[in-house]
Amino acid sequence: MTDLESKPRVFSGIRASGDKTLGNYSGGYRQYAATQETGDAFFCIVDLHSITTEFSPADLREFTLAGAAMLFATGLDAERSTVFCQSHVVAHAEAAWLLGSVTSFGELRRMTQFKEKSEGQDFVSAGLFNYPVLMVGDILLYQTEIVPIGDDQRQHLELTRDVAERFNQRFGETFTIPRGVYPEEGARIRNLQEPERLMSTTRGTPAGVVRMIDEPDVIRKKFKTAVTDSEKEIRHDPAAKPGISNLLEIMSVASGEPVAALERRYEGAGYGQFKEDVGEAVVALLTPIQERYRALRADERELQRLLGVGAEKARRASEPTLEAMYDRMGFVKPEAGRLFGAARPRGL
Repeated sequence: MTDLESKPRVFSGIRASGDKTLGNYSGGYRQYAATQETGDAFFCIVDLHSITTEFSPADLREFTLAGAAMLFATGLDAERSTVFCQSHVVAHAEAAWLLGSVTSFGELRRMTQFKEKSEGQDFVSAGLFNYPVLMVGDILLYQTEIVPIGDDQRQHLELTRDVAERFNQRFGETFTIPRGVYPEEGARIRNLQEPERLMSTTRGTPAGVVRMIDEPDVIRKKFKTAVTDSEKEIRHDPAAKPGISNLLEIMSVASGEPVAALERRYEGAGYGQFKEDVGEAVVALLTPIQERYRALRADERELQRLLGVGAEKARRASEPTLEAMYDRMGFVKPEAGRLFGAARPRGL
């Protein structure tokens, strides 16, 4: 067995939408960089997911390239990880359609993110309702063992496991059953002004959202004005002290120091100094990332080359699983040279 074969398969994806936040870093990017060291890693910019809510074509293109630049800027290495766009590997769309047959309407209706994103909208696309099945396919196509994600994706990962088990029972052993890996600290970074709400670029007070490309002085100001609590004690208690608990988790993510150690270090200190220190720690964390991001985003040709290399590797890796799905579900295999007048295996 080769060293590559002995490593677990890792997969995760991130939407091509909006400027990414500190929450995306905490729940996603930093985990991606860490897990690429431990497994055969695939990371996908899920641009097909990004059209399930209102978008503009120009924004989709920009956010896709920006998303690729940010993945590399936060530590992914094209030599060690496969980084690609979802739409560049058509097996993802095919797998989603096949897996829809073993996913129930009731399961999709219970998805919390669908409820949140559709609330108050005049137009709710069928894609928004169905996209968890696309996410299921994203993961299962690569025989994924480990999925590094934020806590907000826990429900989708459980759906993936349920669908994989149902498919295996109905059609024979086909999929590896994946497990989620969640950060010990900072799994659910919250809005600095509304600590009851997750940090998001689309919902919540903008002054409470720290974007990864924010200028240092903007970051410092946002932390100085962050909501804390009336009881001036720096203690981690998300239920009773959500504001200060959120800041403690952010400080832990930025500094690498455990929350318990931070509580001891700031015992008896005032909120003002603590908030200032958190802001400085986040600036120190993001500044080198921003520098790498700007350099990468400026070289669009190289970004597209890297995505092309990743897509080819992803196609080869996903093809056997897609073929197995078609075969075990009973589809007739096309005769060579008869598929759209060209000789190509299904899924390419």
